[in-house]
Amino acid sequence: MASASTPEQVTVWYDGACPLCSREIAAMRRLDRGGAIDFVDIADPCMPCPVDRETALSRFHVSEGGRILSGAAAFAAMWRAVPALRWLGMLARWRPVELLLEGAYRAFLKIRPRLQRLVR
Repeated sequence: MASASTPEQVTVWYDGACPLCSREIAAMRRLDRGGAIDFVDIADPCMPCPVDRETALSRFHVSEGGRILSGAAAFAAMWRAVPALRWLGMLARWRPVELLLEGAYRAFLKIRPRLQRLVR
């Protein structure tokens, strides 16, 4: 088990066919200099995924310490794995912040298709 100063290994399942997702993951790859995150592009149907593929493509999922997280909690876990963003991931564990981030994430999901079309 990782200590407070050593984050857990994190696996991120992302939609590589989504231009927004691809940009976000590219930024996270640059920040993840220590290789703490295993990025898995589930746009490829041959790639393994711990949840139903349709669910995984519709909502962000991460594994942290053997637990599957989704939505804002998944982003927070990914942030905790990167030293430069660890503080933000730790802050997101505070319930009021977690609720605020989850609300923002759900609002984003509603406009995501339109944003994807704009980015393409």
